[in-house]
Order: sequence, then C-alpha cells, then structure tokens
Amino acid sequence: MRIIAGKYRSRILKSLKGPALRPTSDRLRETLFNVLGPAIVGSRFVDVFAGTGAVGIEALSRSAAEAIFVENHAPAAKLIRQNLDSLKITSGATILTADALRGLEMLAARHKSSSALVDYVFVDPPYAAAVDYARTLEFLGSATFLAPDALVIFEHHHKFILPEQFAALRRTRVLKQGEATLTFFLNGVFPAQQEHGFFRRALPLSPSTKE
Repeated sequence: MRIIAGKYRSRILKSLKGPALRPTSDRLRETLFNVLGPAIVGSRFVDVFAGTGAVGIEALSRSAAEAIFVENHAPAAKLIRQNLDSLKITSGATILTADALRGLEMLAARHKSSSALVDYVFVDPPYAAAVDYARTLEFLGSATFLAPDALVIFEHHHKFILPEQFAALRRTRVLKQGEATLTFFLNGVFPAQQEHGFFRRALPLSPSTKE
C-alpha cells in the first residue's frame, strides 16, 4: 500500500496482517482524491474507521491542513501512529482511539464557534456493518462541526445503497469501482428530509456511475 500523490508520493504504508482491516485500495483512493481535486489543500479532513490511516495520510500528503483519524481497534490506532512517524508527520494529525460514534462525539465536544470547520469526512465501516453506516450518517446529518459545503463520503459494498437524503446531507454522486462504491453527500444546502427506518428494510440496487 502506497501514497498516491503529494509530498509523500510513492511512500509505503504498513498494514496489519489478517482480516482485521480492509484498507481502501490504492486505485479507489486515487479515484476519491481525483474527485476532491485541489480543494483538499488547506482543508480539515476526518478519516472514520481509519484502519491504516491511508486515506487521511493521503489527504495530508496533498496538503490538507489537518487530518483526524478515528479508529477503535487499538493495534490499528498504533499502526496509524507508526505510519505517521515513518513519514515524520509531527503536526496536523490527531488520532482518536474510539469507536466511530464516540470519536465523532469527541470531535463535536471539542468544537467551538471559533474553531475551524471540517471540510471532508471519509467513512469506511466494515461492509457488513449496516448499523455503523446508519449511526454515523445520522450523527453527521446534524453535526455542527461540518462546514456548510462539507462533503461526507462513504465507502461501501456496491450492493448496499445509502439514502438520497438524511437530515442536512444530500447524496450528490455515486462512484462504483469493482465491488466497492463511494457515495458522496453534500452538507447544509438542502432542506432536511430524514428517512426514518431506512436501514431497517432491504435496499434495492440503484444506478451507479463507474469510474
């Protein structure tokens, strides 16, 4: 696993052996950052279910001002620190060793009216953990630390479909790549229409854009 572009381009990142982690592939990570483009420069980026930290570190490599990593698995949180240390990243990176919801609550508790807002949140739960998608989406739908035009991006299995709208988040783009899909939500510029019970029923396939 390598960093795709930026100041740490081609540097290798460590991963854990075994099924504990499912890192976002290099190709899918490249697709993600091609979509985000130069707006990543100077942004605040949150990597939830961070695993190896590859996505957040890619953001830092491309000159994000700050990356916050939320990871509950202690060996993975330790691995993120090792990957940061290997690149000599000593500032602009914070690791929250907590589950996704608790980590986001910690982030919300730290936020003040004078604090910089979060521009991007990348969420990559285990593909089978529908409840984690639901809880995270519900929390972020009303999160006060998100910038008005923040993007929230979920990685998920291509057969799992997320709602078109949830509170202040509106689905704007779906990119399919192999078995994986990236779903993009834009924050704060659409009326809230929360879909209660959405995750309690079977979800049919919907059209995806391949890249």
